[in-house]
Amino acid sequence: MIRARVIVASNRAAAGVYADTSGPLLVAGLRDLGCEVDEPVVVPDGAPVGEALRAARDEGVDVVLTSGGTGVTPTDRTPEVTRALLDYEIPGIAEAIRAYSRDAVPTAALSRGLAGVAGRMLVVNLPGSRGGAKDGLAVLGPILRHTVDQLRGGDH
Repeated sequence: MIRARVIVASNRAAAGVYADTSGPLLVAGLRDLGCEVDEPVVVPDGAPVGEALRAARDEGVDVVLTSGGTGVTPTDRTPEVTRALLDYEIPGIAEAIRAYSRDAVPTAALSRGLAGVAGRMLVVNLPGSRGGAKDGLAVLGPILRHTVDQLRGGDH
């Protein structure tokens, strides 16, 4: 069983200004892929994202999808806090997600989301939109199980 977690980086959703909609979509998508996943963790962007990622790593979670904080506004800090925790990046995943979305949503090219490994945990930053969540799941679906197997020491 793959243990997964969704971390939503949203200052406004964390403050209760509005309800996040991308997180529940990601949880449902991960469950459809056979993952064990609780409800999304909603935190403000920046340092709280790093704290939530460290907690997931320390708890032995296999996969974390973050939603939000990947754009170019001054408050979008998710890639920076993620990079600080990664042992190494897997640029092909982030590139594939941007490429998947780019033709339909040209602004997908502005996403600075990363993908990489912290310990034995796969971390993928996704845009905070429902469309970004769906596109991320479409790209991850065919490779998720194999990636986790590899991180657990599986053979090619």
